[in-house]
Amino acid sequence: MSGTSEGPTTAADPDGSAVTESSVRTSPGTERPSYRSVFTAAPLAMAVVDREGMVVGANDMFGALLGAGSETLTGQVAADLVDLASDARTWHAYREVLRGRQARLRCTRRLKHPDGHALWVQVTVAPLAGNEPGILLSVADISARRELQARLRHLQMHDPVTRLPNRTLFFERLSAALEAESYEQSGTGRIGLCYLDLDGFKAVNDTLGHRVGDRLLAAVAERLTRCADEAGHGRVSVPLVARLGGDEFALLVEDSTGTEQLADLAEAVLEAVQAPFDLAGRRLSVSASIGVVERQAAGTSATGLMQAADTTLYWAKADGKARWTLFDPERNAHRMTRQALASTLRPAIERDEFVLEYQPLVCMEDGRLRGVEALVRWNHPQFGMLTPNRFIGLAEEDGSIVQLGRWVLATACRQARQWQLDHPHEPPIFVSVNVAVRQVWDSDLVADVAKILAETGLAPHLLQLELTESAVMGSAGRPLQALQALSDMGVGIAIDDFGTGYSNLAYLSRLPVSVLKLDGSFVRGFQYEGEGVPPNPADEVVVEAMIQLAHRLGLTVTAECVETSAQASRLRRIGCDTGQGWLYSRPVPPDRISGLLDVRV
Repeated sequence: MSGTSEGPTTAADPDGSAVTESSVRTSPGTERPSYRSVFTAAPLAMAVVDREGMVVGANDMFGALLGAGSETLTGQVAADLVDLASDARTWHAYREVLRGRQARLRCTRRLKHPDGHALWVQVTVAPLAGNEPGILLSVADISARRELQARLRHLQMHDPVTRLPNRTLFFERLSAALEAESYEQSGTGRIGLCYLDLDGFKAVNDTLGHRVGDRLLAAVAERLTRCADEAGHGRVSVPLVARLGGDEFALLVEDSTGTEQLADLAEAVLEAVQAPFDLAGRRLSVSASIGVVERQAAGTSATGLMQAADTTLYWAKADGKARWTLFDPERNAHRMTRQALASTLRPAIERDEFVLEYQPLVCMEDGRLRGVEALVRWNHPQFGMLTPNRFIGLAEEDGSIVQLGRWVLATACRQARQWQLDHPHEPPIFVSVNVAVRQVWDSDLVADVAKILAETGLAPHLLQLELTESAVMGSAGRPLQALQALSDMGVGIAIDDFGTGYSNLAYLSRLPVSVLKLDGSFVRGFQYEGEGVPPNPADEVVVEAMIQLAHRLGLTVTAECVETSAQASRLRRIGCDTGQGWLYSRPVPPDRISGLLDVRV
């Protein structure tokens, strides 16, 4: 019988084959009736192996499992029968048990039955009880359990509407593709991404209902999969198609051959999506806007790639939709000049050109939505949707941050209260709003907050204000008094990007702070290097120390930039309270948050 191994492990615990001293003890040349009866009648496949590794006896279950008569197995090499010599680690452990230097070996193997079917088994090797020579080898068929585990993982990693890989599986694949060993050993060393959403999908959902909308998404998924299959024909790998949420899809191209390959794929996707759909007797038409990014894998992070794709998708929409746009570093750096933005910033506030998006803050313990961070966007009539890093600095320089900050605060509180009213049976979520230091100095922030909470009806504990670490650590006089008054009011105070500035935890005990948000630089390097490879303990020690110190000061901790399930698992294990990042969701409009309130993120 041939076989392959998986994750060989050794264990010294007493689990596995239930063999007692009285049931297997024999004298040389003789066998007690109790031993024979248990050995032959046991529902577990078992064989007795001498110290040289040869089978000296096997029960009928063992023969049936291997597709052979039990009597024909006597004299055969036990390791060959259950594939114990296929990897060095398992083989060494097995030899140590034979020599009496190790108490037990347990490992999982995939064996091929003579009739052609494969089965997964758990092999346990342990010395016979008492002073009996030899060892007992037992084999349990775990194929059904493995199949169930595979089925559950598939459900966990795939979208139920389109049956495509979901956001979690997509980021696992993306992170794996960006590992050095993945692109250094073979391939082109490049990676490409087509990031798209559907133009006009919201209108379909709003007018025809979510059932038709789901059928449309499934039909789009089929066409995207067909495009990926055609693009991958004759190549080593086929692009991965995933649904990231809502009407957002991604096509990941590992070992990209260049921008021309990505451009051809984007063009094929546009053409496929624009063809009419016939669903439930209706003829529907939509289009897609696609952001295309293609670059060297070395030096690229999952967050960096997705941010570039997100920016490029905005460009495609701003340029008129129903098109694809290639990421242009020069356009990204120079198109929107400071002068052009500064000259239109104040009038833009009066013209209501700003909108808020919300990024989920997820409880690490149970995976449920606990709050959201409000992030302001400028829907510029000329430059399209701009992220805060393009205009907040300008607003702080010219003082318009006070007016803009007041609008953001009022809008976020009003929206948080609306979610609470729309979902009365769900625990209310808090909203976190960024506050610039100039807002504290140039306005009466305490009065503004009190007025807005009274007008919107939002409870103070459902509002959290975020300030940068350097701003909070340097607080004295009026800023400190304002923070204390807000805290006394019941409003939460959080330090954003913690770990990049003073990092003086002792000073925190004298500040009215309730939450630390770990800077993404700590979290980005905080992930497993690969399957079976132990993590770097130094990474975990630093983050765990910060979390423990924060907890001792009565603070909760939020980890930013969580990209992979491996990062989330390790952060959860060392006590991190809340997570935020692309693993859960990018910043989204308020209606997307409504859909997350009654599910695990």
